[in-house]
Amino acid sequence: MPPWVLAAGGVSVTVRLTPKGGRDAIDGVETLSDGRAVLKARVRAAPSEGEANEALCRLIAKAVGVPRRDVVVVAGAAARTKRLMILGDGPTLMTALEKICAAR
Repeated sequence: MPPWVLAAGGVSVTVRLTPKGGRDAIDGVETLSDGRAVLKARVRAAPSEGEANEALCRLIAKAVGVPRRDVVVVAGAAARTKRLMILGDGPTLMTALEKICAAR
């Protein structure tokens, strides 16, 4: 089961973020101990004043080819595991996410 699902107006993605990770990158899909699948991502930004969340949104937007304004943190802004909403054509976004993870 992938960490993304079709939602109204786009795709909802569950992400496990590592701030101060040394580089901005998507590291593939991981299964947590509770069985949930998450997209693993790391950013150089520190987790203060929303800097890491902003860097994550920029990273995801660039990876799937949408403008930054189309990626929004909808849950878990202060947590390590977050839910993002990527606005756009759902099937196209899901294909882009699958390609990103297949390359990892």
